[in-house]
Amino acid sequence: MKSFFKFMFAGMFGSILALIIVALIGVLVIVGIAKFSDEDIVVKEKSVLKLSFENQIADRSSTQPNISKFSIDTKLGLSDITDAIKTAEKDDNIKGIWLNLSSIPAGVATVEEIRNSLLDFKKSGKFIIANADFYTHKSYYLASTADKIYLTPEGDMQFMGLSAQIMFFKSMLEKIGVEPEIIRHGKFKSAVEPFMLDQMSDANREQTLKYVGSIWNNFLKGISKERKISIENLNLYADSLYIKSAKAALEYKMIDELKYYDMVVDELKTLTEIEKKDDLNTVSLSDYLKTPANYDIENIKKYTNKKIAVIYASGQINMGKGDDETIGSASLSKSIREARMDTSVKAIVLRVNSPGGSALASEIIWRETILAKKEKPFIVSMGDVAASGGYYIACFADTIVAEPNTITGSIGVFGLLFNTVELMNKIGVNTSTVNTNKHADIGSPTKKMTPFERAIIQEKIEDIYDTFITHVAEGRGMTKEDIDSIGQGRVWSGKDALDNGLVDVMGGLQIAIDIASQKSGLEDYKIKVYPEKEMFEKIIGDLFKNSKNSIIEEELGETYILYRKFKKVKEIKGIQARLPYFVEIN
Repeated sequence: MKSFFKFMFAGMFGSILALIIVALIGVLVIVGIAKFSDEDIVVKEKSVLKLSFENQIADRSSTQPNISKFSIDTKLGLSDITDAIKTAEKDDNIKGIWLNLSSIPAGVATVEEIRNSLLDFKKSGKFIIANADFYTHKSYYLASTADKIYLTPEGDMQFMGLSAQIMFFKSMLEKIGVEPEIIRHGKFKSAVEPFMLDQMSDANREQTLKYVGSIWNNFLKGISKERKISIENLNLYADSLYIKSAKAALEYKMIDELKYYDMVVDELKTLTEIEKKDDLNTVSLSDYLKTPANYDIENIKKYTNKKIAVIYASGQINMGKGDDETIGSASLSKSIREARMDTSVKAIVLRVNSPGGSALASEIIWRETILAKKEKPFIVSMGDVAASGGYYIACFADTIVAEPNTITGSIGVFGLLFNTVELMNKIGVNTSTVNTNKHADIGSPTKKMTPFERAIIQEKIEDIYDTFITHVAEGRGMTKEDIDSIGQGRVWSGKDALDNGLVDVMGGLQIAIDIASQKSGLEDYKIKVYPEKEMFEKIIGDLFKNSKNSIIEEELGETYILYRKFKKVKEIKGIQARLPYFVEIN
């Protein structure tokens, strides 16, 4: 009888919990519908477009239910930001842009695209004002486009050069009794170094210094041009740590004045010819995207039926179905195939923002890019990173477009397995194995690989690497020897990749779209985005996943990034064409 009541109450609890979850889903869906059915925002005369970046900037906008905050979170996409800036340039009600910055949660290539949009905006003669309590390298690089840069009097500014940090786990794995079994091709293929070394190899240090130095030089070039400070002096400021306070930033002309927030608001009122006693007319980026002006931009040109497909490929590359944060071989292949077979689509732009992943999944996607290129112009736009498998799926494009700060290359292959025999012994776990054949358990974590088994996997790695460089050589019109000399897993900045032939043009997504329109002979076109999203299905499908992630992120705070990295290690399956993804550039 006791067991009966126990199971009965357990069943009741489960039913009640399910009802609560269903109710939450209903509320969140209603909130989401309400959010997307708001009336259009009306921009008043003499308004300022206020740009503040609080949430991570992705290539494509997304909405996610957040149980921990009982809300729907909206993440703005890069194209939302650049389109809004482009529209504001022609909007008579927008007198200027206010960059209210501190940090900017985006990769360096994303920052570059936003910065270029701001520089184009300045050509209209409208003002840009920037202020912050604290400037990071990336936020200051963005702020350098402004007519005036302000900093809170007791604020701070980061200006000491870029630093790339890589975590290493070899000692930790040894302590717990886990031995990584690593097979790789490419002396620069450093994705596995965190598991086999305690510090960077000389080859990895060389390539890291090269591409981080290239990114830093691009920063300096842009800042020097806008602030009229020589690159030599900027490097001196960084090396000598001259910018150690807000007053020092002013003294060395990195900023124009020290101003509190209210003082910046007063200046903006003056610039927009508003009385000091009246409120400043500001419109946020999220609100501005809801205005009628933003419904009439490039995406709906002259009601034509001719389209350019923009296909987003973001995240690590896995087999099967992907999502907003990962590339699935099946789902991305389907999107490319649909765009190829759609007769109204006259050209395809594949937007790649990926460190790579499964070599097999990359090969499957690569095949679809070949078929697409045979039928219509096929252009690749690289985001923050398009490396290893990310380059694999890009290499056959008619034109490859990247930002100077894009991280690309990493043409190499590796396999990573873990031998947990010692760990199992330590915790008292024994394994008995029955094989029908001698090597049936090859790759099992409960046994160490034999030299013969390692040689077999090494042979497979070499075959895949040869296939990889063959594809790249054919796609780029180069020899395999040329590709091998710049391959070997080596990572390049977009600027260096332009010099060595891996990239054709410097620029962002819009440049890639412009090239696609030229190659297809289109003057008027619509943009059709893939993969297509179904709002209701997405909210329901992603509810548990995203809510769990948002709760974990809220609890872990800054250490959430470590949790994400360990999750990625767990997801590694099969032979990989992947960037050393443990790099953090600060």
